[in-house]
Amino acid sequence: MSKVNLAIVGAGLVGGDFIDQVASYNTRNPSTPLNVISISKSRTALLSQDFAPISLTNWRDSLASATTAAPSPAELAQWLSTSPLPVILVDNTSSPDMADAYPLFASKKVHIATPNKKAFSSSNELFQKIQAAAKESGALIYHEASVGAGLPVISTLNDLLATGDRVTKIEGIFSGTLSYIFNEWSPSAGPGTAAFSDVVRVAKEKGYTEPDPRDDLNGLDVARKLTILARLSGLEIESPTSFPVHSLIPSALESATSGDEFLAGLPAHDSEIAQLRTDAESKGQVIRFVGSIDVASKSVAVKLAAFEKSHPFASLKGSDNIISFYTERYGASPLIVQGAGAGAAVTAMGVLADCLKIAGRV
Repeated sequence: MSKVNLAIVGAGLVGGDFIDQVASYNTRNPSTPLNVISISKSRTALLSQDFAPISLTNWRDSLASATTAAPSPAELAQWLSTSPLPVILVDNTSSPDMADAYPLFASKKVHIATPNKKAFSSSNELFQKIQAAAKESGALIYHEASVGAGLPVISTLNDLLATGDRVTKIEGIFSGTLSYIFNEWSPSAGPGTAAFSDVVRVAKEKGYTEPDPRDDLNGLDVARKLTILARLSGLEIESPTSFPVHSLIPSALESATSGDEFLAGLPAHDSEIAQLRTDAESKGQVIRFVGSIDVASKSVAVKLAAFEKSHPFASLKGSDNIISFYTERYGASPLIVQGAGAGAAVTAMGVLADCLKIAGRV
């Protein structure tokens, strides 16, 4: 494995866990460390102008006291292009500005490892620019953690396609938040009794949702993940809003001024969704929030669907994700990837694994 330099952008929950995992990796692998040469947050940064590795022993304190202004994406790209070793941009943000700069980084042969979905699920124009720049320069771009955190979802799809299998359909539960909500609200073990609004409130209290639960309930996070997988499968998807996306937000609450106001108004709409559960239970089924890609018909959708209690989606526990790949080789029994699809530690692990893959190829 080659020695590489890492330029890290983002030191929040995922970024912080990633840096800690890099420090642990370097302790275990002193002969082939991952050299961290910069750590940037929104306004300040630790920068090693001579590309000497930054000590990670007390990196949080060092970053907190840093006075160097964080470089712009263009400034960072220019500096990294002069790195004496192969260099990896590790973007642990969800910043659209960083995503928009990926073609620039790739054009300078700066490799990229990231969980940032926006780069690969925004406009198709940006996606194509990233691919074209990487192809021309030879930059490697890995984003396993943009779908399913540390689960091997993208790598599994890429392996299927690279070995000549024909993927016909991808279907799954892609949101840990919505997995938890529907596993609790429509349980496979018996009839559901909890009100939808109560389950959403508990999910927020447990930290499963965004500060404003509408950011989960609008289905757009799932739509972004589907956009990524559909594009990797060869479909031309213009954007995450170019196909049907079922929103769980009652129209009357779309204009709520805060997450708290939304939660306060949600109980008035419990009966609207409760009927779906009643209808499903009368048939021995449960309700799940799923994403589906039908490659043959080129159709993509985010939707509520009913499943028999014997179906793998029905027996899911907690906030796990589950993704089924239907292919020519696997036939009627899909290849299934299942496990924790959210959380800082597993997301950071996915990013670190991508860095190691890049280091093994450069």
